[in-house]
Amino acid sequence: MSNELDYLSRRVALGKLSRRDFLGRAAALGVTTVFANSLLSSAALAEGPVKGGTLKAGMQGGASTDSLDPATWQSQVPYKFGRQWGEQLVEIQPDGTLNPKLATEWGSSDDAKVWTFKIRKGVQFHDGKEMTPDDVVATMERHSDANSKSGALGVMGGIENVKKDGDTVVFTLKEANADLPFLMDDYHLMIQPNGGKDKPTAGIGTGPYKVVTDEPGVRHIGTKFANYWDGDNRGHAEQIEIIVINDATARTAALQSGQVHMINRVEPKIVDLVKRVPGVTIQNVAGKGHYVFIAHCNTAPFDNADLRLALKYAMNREDMVKTILRGYGSVGNDTPINKAYPLFSDDIEQRKYDPDKAAFHYKKSGHDGAVLLRTSDVAFPGAIDAAQLYQQSAAKAGITIEVKREPGDGYWSQVWNKQPFSTSYWGGRPTQDQMFSTAYYSKADWNDTRFFNEKFDKMLLQARGELDEAKRKAMYRDMNVIVRDEGGVIVPMFNDFIDATSKKVGGWVPDGNQEMSGGYALSRCWLMA
Repeated sequence: MSNELDYLSRRVALGKLSRRDFLGRAAALGVTTVFANSLLSSAALAEGPVKGGTLKAGMQGGASTDSLDPATWQSQVPYKFGRQWGEQLVEIQPDGTLNPKLATEWGSSDDAKVWTFKIRKGVQFHDGKEMTPDDVVATMERHSDANSKSGALGVMGGIENVKKDGDTVVFTLKEANADLPFLMDDYHLMIQPNGGKDKPTAGIGTGPYKVVTDEPGVRHIGTKFANYWDGDNRGHAEQIEIIVINDATARTAALQSGQVHMINRVEPKIVDLVKRVPGVTIQNVAGKGHYVFIAHCNTAPFDNADLRLALKYAMNREDMVKTILRGYGSVGNDTPINKAYPLFSDDIEQRKYDPDKAAFHYKKSGHDGAVLLRTSDVAFPGAIDAAQLYQQSAAKAGITIEVKREPGDGYWSQVWNKQPFSTSYWGGRPTQDQMFSTAYYSKADWNDTRFFNEKFDKMLLQARGELDEAKRKAMYRDMNVIVRDEGGVIVPMFNDFIDATSKKVGGWVPDGNQEMSGGYALSRCWLMA
């Protein structure tokens, strides 16, 4: 009966069934008029955005060191807030396709070495100035400059130059790249006035919300931008607010009490408990996100290939997925690529937990003494428990892992990409090329394992320009094997993104590209009356 009533109420909301006919059918099913009318109200709200109100999110991943400069974004809060006030040329959809944003169309030369993007007209920055192709060129120039320390530096490395040509912007590449449009979705590449060269931390973009409060590590507030070019589809609430709540228990309590309407990073171990909270809905989706243990290949003792292999064989991946993810994910294979990626090869041998092989390589490495692993609650949900579980599995191979718990505030600026062995996470990237270019290419600023491999770099550049998909897939397979066997990354698991929302939230779109509906929850969603 419930399914039939839901179906009928939606038909009323769409104008395909009269209210009178609906009430008559509801009466025939034994439903009171009061209850039937409440269903009609809910259906009407579900069929379209509701404008107004303040939509609040409680989020892990914020610190006092955060900045509004897109080049510096490393963790969830600055990135998710940035998605609300800034925009890129393109936007990757939940199904993996590209949608136009600040570029309306694009195309390439036959050899995929020259790409032309037509820039949208009539788009205003929050300071009232019109966005132009010059701003796009300046943005790309800034993120190509090594001095900017941009997280997109690895992506931009393959671009020879970027120039304005009338109302278009032309990218000339050093080597062919069939994936270039996907790279333009990198969240660091927010188009700013004059590319952010004048004041990168101004927080001025073209998005649905303009920045009114920026208190790093505390809260961030945006108010609706009246002249936003796509206001019918994004930016339904009058105001949005992100409250930084790094503690998982406090974050859940904030949602339950109504302090916030949505939260990120629900820990798998409490999902079943949260499901039983009245008025709360778990939002989980599989994707490309993965939790990692990262070792710097150029720093002792991790510069020893046998020690790295020992640490990999000492990881019980099945146990991690069962205990840490509670089944909300899948086993990793010491490479950042899984079946969610195009051109994935499923015939690479799965590395399994093997204490004997771990002990063999550990002895061969000549290392003596404990191995220090730094971790924190903010590294990923359950990171402390995961480090301790790893400590136990490694001990069976005779390897002593010393776990050091670091404070959450400052973890992304003082530990990740700084200390030689730590826990972290990656949300994944749209394509294999972008994932490898961002984190495994020798010249990438975010090469957090210090993986410098000339053969890998050469294959990466060759694969970009290979237009034959079968050949390209084979090249990616070989690259994944190199990372798996020679790299410094241990990938025990690919995680589902698990968020939670109040039932007051409408418009949630499952999006496996990132947590919080691909990062767009605050502008995609609305508050139901």
